[in-house]
Amino acid sequence: GFDTHQTTVEANLTNYHKNSEMMAKGGFLGFLMCLLAVSSYAFAVKPQPHATFSARDSALRMSGGAVPSVTVKAPPALYEGAVAAGAAKAAATFSKIFTLGIVSGAHIGFGAYLAITVGGACSGIAQSNPGLQKMIFGAFGLPFGLIMTLISGGELFTGNTALVTAAVAEKKATTKDLIKNWIASYSGNFVGSLILAYLAYKSGTLGSAPAAAAIATAKCSLPFEVAFVRGILCNWLVCMAVYMASGCSTMIGKMTAVWFPISAFVALGLDHSIANMFIIPLGMLRGAEVTISQMFAKNLIPVTLGNIVGGALCVMAPFGITMGGWLKKKEE
Repeated sequence: GFDTHQTTVEANLTNYHKNSEMMAKGGFLGFLMCLLAVSSYAFAVKPQPHATFSARDSALRMSGGAVPSVTVKAPPALYEGAVAAGAAKAAATFSKIFTLGIVSGAHIGFGAYLAITVGGACSGIAQSNPGLQKMIFGAFGLPFGLIMTLISGGELFTGNTALVTAAVAEKKATTKDLIKNWIASYSGNFVGSLILAYLAYKSGTLGSAPAAAAIATAKCSLPFEVAFVRGILCNWLVCMAVYMASGCSTMIGKMTAVWFPISAFVALGLDHSIANMFIIPLGMLRGAEVTISQMFAKNLIPVTLGNIVGGALCVMAPFGITMGGWLKKKEE
């Protein structure tokens, strides 16, 4: 009788674990379906106002009322807006950029913090379904960090590699402004990331989980060329997220524009220099055998260079050539 009872208990436990995993997968898939439904609304092409509404729009303007605006900008207007944003960032003072850079570094750090806490703790799923674990790791974390940065008007170095570069190429800013912006935002991001890494370490919320140390060790074990290429691919997606979000006039539109590219780069295992400014120091605090020189030489330097190529050349150059005056001005 005891053996039969034990067998029954083991069978029930097995079914429980299977059902729990199915519920976790179902919940995540349900989340994706909701997000897809929201995105279809956010990016739906809205019909243009009929000509008969022109008088109403004029009356609204004269009375100080708001005229309905387009939810998503057309590609040419999207590029013009990116150039204008880059010019404004380039014109800001060093202290302003640096201060907002600290805030943005912390925001991206919060995203990485959540990714490690949630996606990094799914060891069971990682063994049984590594693809699903990567999706979870990418979905919960970095997207919300970038959303906080974009909505609050922060200064993120990786996004500035695209926006400020476009402003310089269109003669809306100088090379000196670009250097100022990049140095101020990069150093500010680094300070903010370090502050949050220390606070996350002292909070004790990660328990004894080895994810932070393991990720830091892996990131500082890459060959220079691999880290450089991962940096290119990562910021290609990050700057596309920034670029598309800048063309959305609604909160849900911006969130959707950010979520897909950012969750994709994390799930793909690509490298973001600012996120790594949080992840690697946190891993070092939690026991990763990585030195400060290794952090820079093996990761931050090649990844940063790759991020610059991804933002300036892979994202902005094609739009600048086709919708701006990059090559035209050179030819003249």
